[in-house]
Amino acid sequence: MTYKQLLHSQSLMITASSIVFPFYLLLLRNLGDSYSQFGLAYGIFALTAALSHPLIGSWSDRVGEKRLLLLYKFGMAVVMIVIPVLTTITQVYIIQIIMGLLGALQKTAEKIALSRQTDRYHTGKQVGHYHLWTSIWAALAVIATGYIIDFLTIGSLFYITSFMYVAAGVLIWQKPKTIELERHHSL
Repeated sequence: MTYKQLLHSQSLMITASSIVFPFYLLLLRNLGDSYSQFGLAYGIFALTAALSHPLIGSWSDRVGEKRLLLLYKFGMAVVMIVIPVLTTITQVYIIQIIMGLLGALQKTAEKIALSRQTDRYHTGKQVGHYHLWTSIWAALAVIATGYIIDFLTIGSLFYITSFMYVAAGVLIWQKPKTIELERHHSL
């Protein structure tokens, strides 16, 4: 995986997340009876992620960050398909546990991949560039969603983002083109 693949894949993933996050919060609030249930649901997510980081960190050394990012992206694609059909707060809690695990995968793998894709003399510049573009895509997604939601259902946003997660996974699944070109020229 190249820096460019990581940047494009993560930008697409962050765009997808930014599209649905405000509407996911509304869904959580509508399924729960109180703000305490909403708080508990988000707390379950954060606690699951926190407790799983050490295990995922050691696991990443064995399986590699690319596989973790793929697991996250394809896992979130499935979660996005399931979210619109949730009907109970218990189902939300279960999804929050799954999303906490997946979020920890993403956070750990992204940091590892980014650290491996930057050269040590320009790490700060490359990390800054990375965050510039992923943040711009997140902002544009939120703005655009505000306009297009009038034409779509909230459920359709989750299906669109599921597709975007799959596309983000495909971007890093592909073999880097530069390596293929170098291999071809060396033959």
